[in-house]
Amino acid sequence: MNKDKPMPILLIEDDVEECRKFKDFVANRTDVNFVGITASSNEAVKLVKSHLPEGIILDLELSKGEGTGLQFLATLNSISLGLRPIVVVTTNIQSNVMYAHIHNMGIAFIFYKKQAGYSTELVINTLLELRNSLFIAQTALHRDLQTIESPEELRMRIIERIDAELNQIGISIKLKGRAYLQEAIYLLVNKERNESTAVLYQVAENNRINYNSIIRAIQTAIQKIWDSSDIETLKEKYPVHINIHTGVPAPTEFIHYYAEKIRKTI
Repeated sequence: MNKDKPMPILLIEDDVEECRKFKDFVANRTDVNFVGITASSNEAVKLVKSHLPEGIILDLELSKGEGTGLQFLATLNSISLGLRPIVVVTTNIQSNVMYAHIHNMGIAFIFYKKQAGYSTELVINTLLELRNSLFIAQTALHRDLQTIESPEELRMRIIERIDAELNQIGISIKLKGRAYLQEAIYLLVNKERNESTAVLYQVAENNRINYNSIIRAIQTAIQKIWDSSDIETLKEKYPVHINIHTGVPAPTEFIHYYAEKIRKTI
């Protein structure tokens, strides 16, 4: 999370007019942007995995769309994400039983659409306030973790974050190159300087295979993603300049990018 950048938000809403109001409201703002708008709970899950929004505005009913808000929440709670998005619900349902149930599912705030003062502005501004509070809390938690977190707990937290990043870009756990990438990124996260080549030699030594075999396995894993994925989607997930002659990231560049990204969050 970088509070100095626009907050990426996913809107899950089946009312066309409501969607228009949200889009019009954020059109000239620089502190938020929509990474997706959908009326489908299934499509919403795909958008969460591909875009990792920090905030989600969820219409609970989706009576004109596909699925329900409850189905989306159940799936969201079952998938592994590096950072769980802040979810606020908008609904025409007024039920304390339902409100208690969805709060237990991790909802941060509930807006009754017929309440006095309800507006798209209120929903967006509440998300921004929650984001700021979460950032402050995470900063405090990070300071506490530095004093109470054991080395093994820190190691597992870094590995989980690496796994989440590799899952997001779509590198299969069945590929040998995936394991080598995970190990190399972890080693580089703990280096003060960019020593991508050095950590790849270390991975080769740790696994008792030669350096060229490590490079080939990693190149194969990266190539499979660039061969099978939409290039514009890849640019969003991996916003780094790529050599036009190869068309894919070099192993050292790929490892360096993710090590730097993860290092900033731990």
